Amino acid sequence: MRIRHGMSLPDAPRISVAMSIYNGERFLAPAIESILAQTFGDFELLALDDGSTDATPDLLRAYAARDARVRPIIRENCGLIASLNQMLHEARAPIIARMDADDICLPERFERQYAFLMANPAFAVVGAQADDMDEEGNHTPCFGPMHPTTFEDFLATIDTGAHLMCHPVAMFRRDVVLAVGGYHAAFRHCEDLDLWLRLASVTKLCSLPDKLIHYRHYAGQVSSRHATEQQTGAAIARLAYHERLAGRPDPTEHLDRLPPIDGLDMLFGREGISRQVREKVALGLRYSKAGMRDSGFDLLLRHVADGGNRDGLWRTVARLVRFGEPMRAVRLAAALATT
Repeated sequence: MRIRHGMSLPDAPRISVAMSIYNGERFLAPAIESILAQTFGDFELLALDDGSTDATPDLLRAYAARDARVRPIIRENCGLIASLNQMLHEARAPIIARMDADDICLPERFERQYAFLMANPAFAVVGAQADDMDEEGNHTPCFGPMHPTTFEDFLATIDTGAHLMCHPVAMFRRDVVLAVGGYHAAFRHCEDLDLWLRLASVTKLCSLPDKLIHYRHYAGQVSSRHATEQQTGAAIARLAYHERLAGRPDPTEHLDRLPPIDGLDMLFGREGISRQVREKVALGLRYSKAGMRDSGFDLLLRHVADGGNRDGLWRTVARLVRFGEPMRAVRLAAALATT
């Protein structure tokens, strides 16, 4: 019989929760509490501290002293992808539940997702819908479409640019993810999308229609700080997916780092790939304040100089002013007027 709180667990758990943390003390306690309060209690929490300089290691040790299901892994900083792969290999359970250190699980999350995987052996990954919240934990409206709830919808959504699955609420079969090579280092900041697309060739994926996580949005998260790199990697991941779908080798398979956009023609072995990706990323970042403040703006100028699609770009000039970037607005207006 499993004794859960404060005592050893002699048997391997049914779920291993994989949580990587870097300087996460601000939101860490409610995230861990939401895991420990799950109605499905047969799990271990792999809480990997990725070289934090705040109180994260002390918090993890305190929780481990309270509850034997918490397994702290404290080491030097190696990055998220290395952390995720390490937890994949150290997990004792056949099922992995992802979780971020700034989100909050609803109590029945594990129970509902585990039941789905047990009842649907053809599926290796199941996600769920997210209830958005702001930095202070206040619920915010979510206007985007639902994550696909069938595998057919998942496949149909791949080329729309819409989100396929919310990574911190994903649950998956460990052996299937390891069989496709785990998370690939080249796809930094979009490692989850690349993984879902590789898995789509060998198994089925979908999300439950239920909202099972409170997903926190704030200025310091990855999607805000690395918008252009994330969108560039996502475009390349979709290209690699179509290479595999067409029966061609995936040129990204063994890369540790993606080449710059100008190197994509050489990587994929045909002309026009670089321009295609540049256009997709540049136009996709027009609405992103973070993207228009980083190198995404330079991509947009290059796109205009190359004679690319200019539909709606005068509205982007006005948007740059609203973003607090008047000089960039002037530069884009000048480019549009002279090309």
